[in-house]
Amino acid sequence: MTSTLAVSMPSDRELRVTRTFAAPRALVFDCWTKEDLLKQWLTGPPGWSFATCTSDLRVGGQYRFVWKDQGSGTLGLTGTFREIARPGRLVSTEIFDQDWTGGETIVTILLTEDAGVTTLMQTIQYSSQAARDGAAGGGMTQGMEMGFQKLEEFLEKQKP
Repeated sequence: MTSTLAVSMPSDRELRVTRTFAAPRALVFDCWTKEDLLKQWLTGPPGWSFATCTSDLRVGGQYRFVWKDQGSGTLGLTGTFREIARPGRLVSTEIFDQDWTGGETIVTILLTEDAGVTTLMQTIQYSSQAARDGAAGGGMTQGMEMGFQKLEEFLEKQKP
């Protein structure tokens, strides 16, 4: 099963991406929250790798991701978990080190499962409409789809 990313803008400050995966939602949830699984798929675009991947999965706990390219470039972000309802809901804040999104965002991930297929709906709330539009127009969703393709490949390898 191959899926593609669907993008919508449910409000003037929100960007929503929806994607399906042929895997149980508990496994998809774990792929978003466990360091050893995150390191398998959230590695960035070609030529990039994880330099830092930490996740303190508890309400109030922080996560930190830093990617490094083959040269000297880095991209880092920090977030704080606000809600954790395994396996269906995860809410966190997020801010990039080089803030290109106009401040902290709120990211809500909802996972639903039907007949072994999990639908991921990720809503990102920005500080302003301009920040949302800048993120949407800057290739972010294409980068997200590249990551989701890696997640799909990882999930496929987990099947018995």
